[in-house]
Amino acid sequence: MSNIHPSSIVEAGAKIHETVKIGPFCIIGANVEIGANTVLHSHIVVDGHTTIGENNKFFQGCSIGAPPQDNGYKGEPTRTVIGNNNTFREYCSIHRGTLKENLVTQIGDNCLFMAYVHAGHDVVVGNNCTIANSTNFAGHVKIGDRVIIGGGTQIQQFVSLGRGAYIGGASALDRDIPSFCTAMGNRAYLKGINIIGMKRQGYTKQEISEVVDFLRTMETSNISPRSFIDHAEFMAEFKDNRVIQEMSDQIRKTEIGIAPFNP
Repeated sequence: MSNIHPSSIVEAGAKIHETVKIGPFCIIGANVEIGANTVLHSHIVVDGHTTIGENNKFFQGCSIGAPPQDNGYKGEPTRTVIGNNNTFREYCSIHRGTLKENLVTQIGDNCLFMAYVHAGHDVVVGNNCTIANSTNFAGHVKIGDRVIIGGGTQIQQFVSLGRGAYIGGASALDRDIPSFCTAMGNRAYLKGINIIGMKRQGYTKQEISEVVDFLRTMETSNISPRSFIDHAEFMAEFKDNRVIQEMSDQIRKTEIGIAPFNP
């Protein structure tokens, strides 16, 4: 193919769409599939059972589908799946899944991974996320749609971030963050509601005001969030708000707890 640089190596068995552009000094493994109009700029390794969708851009030094940093991994054919229209800037690394969960590390659509972002094994990232430079996801982290994460953030294993969450730069997360919450710090604490994010997604002023009131009321209640949402009298005024119900479900189901409130 004329759009594959002669210095690059594409192993037999790889499925590369004819419109894919592969720059110099790239290595593409035999079990890789790359969709239409994806661009690999240079010095990129795509390994393992990796499927990449359409219109993705990979800048120099990216490592995609490498074996997980997990002592229990024994070379099983686990997968890496990347959707469409994503951008991976310089030196991003995405590791394949393990047998410990669903066998796959999965990235959605329309995401921006800035330079030096790492997603460990079994990570799941939703759609339309923006991940700033030098952010690290440990294994099994789950990221909802439209999450924004500031640079230099470190996220511990099994942490979940609900959709629309906003994380300040240089944070360290060891607890879950409910949908549309803002958080920051080391260790991260809940700071408020991502009002701008809710407006951009079309929520009404009343819905946003109710979510803000819900979080403030829960913070000042002097009982745990899980106890708060289990009190019918506390939740009565919020029962018709869809975002609050989503947040309540996340609080109820979390196994590691949610981040504490602003100290």
